[in-house]
Amino acid sequence: MDEDGQGRRAATPERLSAAAGTFDLLSVPGRLHIVWLLASGESDVTTLAERTGATIPATSQQLAKLRAAGVVSARREGRRQLYRVDDPHIVTLVETVFEHIAPDGTIAQEPDLRRPPRRPRFQSVG
Repeated sequence: MDEDGQGRRAATPERLSAAAGTFDLLSVPGRLHIVWLLASGESDVTTLAERTGATIPATSQQLAKLRAAGVVSARREGRRQLYRVDDPHIVTLVETVFEHIAPDGTIAQEPDLRRPPRRPRFQSVG
C-alpha cells in the first residue's frame, strides 16, 4: 500500500531517506542560494559566483554536487556551460521554504493573538 491512513503517500524508509538526503543537500547555504537563483532561469558559473559572493571554484564545486544529485543539469552554449534546475518539485520546495522565512531570518507567519510572540527559530547567518 502506497498511502497512509489519511490518503497521503506512505513515509517508507526509502522515501524518508531520499527526503532527508534532499534536505541535507540543500542545508548548505551556498547550494541553497544557487538553487534559488537557478529557479529563476539558467545561469553560468561566473554569474552564479558573482551573485552568491562565492569564488568561481567554490561555486563550481557546489554545482558539481547539485549535478551529481540530479538537482541541476547543464548545457553548453558556445564556450559557456549554462545550469538549470531540472526538477520543478525542488523549485516548489525552495520557494515554499522562502515563503515562510522573513528577510531577517525569522519565521514569517501571521501572529497567533492567543499566544505570546514567538522568538526566531533560526539565527540568520552574517
